[in-house]
Amino acid sequence: MASSQKLTEYERKRLENIRRNDEMMAALKIHSKATELSASSSAKRQRVVTKSYKVSPEKKPRTQSPIVIRRSLRTRGMPPEYSDFKALDDTVEATPVAAKALTQSNPSPRDLGPLSSRDAYRGTGSDKLLMERILGVSKKPHEDFGYENGGDSIKGACDRLELGSLSLNPENIARVVPGRIMNVRFLPCSNSKLIVVGNKFGDVGFWDVDSSMDKDDGIYLYHPHPGPISGISIQQQCSSKIFTSCYFGFIRLMDAEKEVFDLVYSSNDSIYSLSQRPDDIKCLYFSEGRGGFNFWDERVGKCSTQWNLHEDRINSIDFNSENSNIMATSSSDGTACIWDLRSVNVDQPKPLKEVRHNRAVQSAYFSPSGSSLATTSMDDTVGIVTGVNFDNTSMIKHNNQTGRWISSFRAIWGWDDSYVFIGNMKRGVDVISPAQKRTIFTLESPHMSAIPCRFDAHPYNVGMLAGATSGGQVYMWTLG
Repeated sequence: MASSQKLTEYERKRLENIRRNDEMMAALKIHSKATELSASSSAKRQRVVTKSYKVSPEKKPRTQSPIVIRRSLRTRGMPPEYSDFKALDDTVEATPVAAKALTQSNPSPRDLGPLSSRDAYRGTGSDKLLMERILGVSKKPHEDFGYENGGDSIKGACDRLELGSLSLNPENIARVVPGRIMNVRFLPCSNSKLIVVGNKFGDVGFWDVDSSMDKDDGIYLYHPHPGPISGISIQQQCSSKIFTSCYFGFIRLMDAEKEVFDLVYSSNDSIYSLSQRPDDIKCLYFSEGRGGFNFWDERVGKCSTQWNLHEDRINSIDFNSENSNIMATSSSDGTACIWDLRSVNVDQPKPLKEVRHNRAVQSAYFSPSGSSLATTSMDDTVGIVTGVNFDNTSMIKHNNQTGRWISSFRAIWGWDDSYVFIGNMKRGVDVISPAQKRTIFTLESPHMSAIPCRFDAHPYNVGMLAGATSGGQVYMWTLG
């Protein structure tokens, strides 16, 4: 009682307020709820702390990253990454399945040196007969090369050619290589039928159509390249030497006499096309990288000329038969150009003629007389360029949408300037007349089981046409 009398009025009011607040909080059960919430928060914090500091037994101790010196794939003996080839012709599919196909069980020939034909051979039996056949053809003097049809001239045979007389016989069909064929060439000789093809796996296949031995089907398979074959070049004056190039930056020379695939050139960039002048067996012309054009001279053993002719890759290179200084190129930049090699400005090259398409141009080839040019584009047209100075251009409609699984169409000339041959999506061969500016005929056959994409006309035998497919087959049309 005495102590309560010593409290001031302010202290008594404060104590009264505290008592009323405690009664109110007790009635609302705030203390008990606060205790439960505090206990729950404490348990949660404990769980979080325990989880954050728990060390997994699989966790490896941190180590300092080593310093890595960058080295190009070429110096390590490896090809360019496959992902860089999503725009390949034709196109080698940029998918895991295709990438796996390029790394087959057989070792890839990436050594920067000669590769013996024995090591490159992937066929059954022996390739001795093939080598003997190629050497036999190459040793014939140039003046002994005649023509079929009783020694008649090519012009006379072309004048009498009837498209309806071209036929496809079962014995003229063969599967030469596995997978998609990207190039097909006849060996330039009149007295034999020998076809060379290159596929997307780096294989080079030979088909000796005239082979009649029971135990020999006339097919020989080699694997000289680690990637898709982008070009095949064979000179009539020296048919025992066959140049091949691949997208992985290699050019090799198959020498039948030495039985070797010699390495001619290697690059860090892709090589997309390969060609030679008709009157020069010592020089190679090829496209490299994005729009690059190179001139390699065997006499000096290096590239003596390097130009940037296009804004994108060059898909084909061809030379005029009447004037080997005149060259045609086609490019994925949507143009085909005609050049005079004697007057190309290194810094700012300007073509004699430029043909524009709305999409990539897959090929540009001169006619046998050299007076016309045929271009093939993904914009569904075949261009025909004529005139003294190639001033006249006609665009002929044609369905060129082959899709990603089939090689793009490339229209080629026949044996004169009368016809252009190109595949169609209905397993036939369309024949275009430059004079009539339309498709006038289609070669069809019940024996044709796939779409022919790439073609070559035999340089001496009128009416002999080879068509290659994405399944590795070759179909050879002949007269009668």
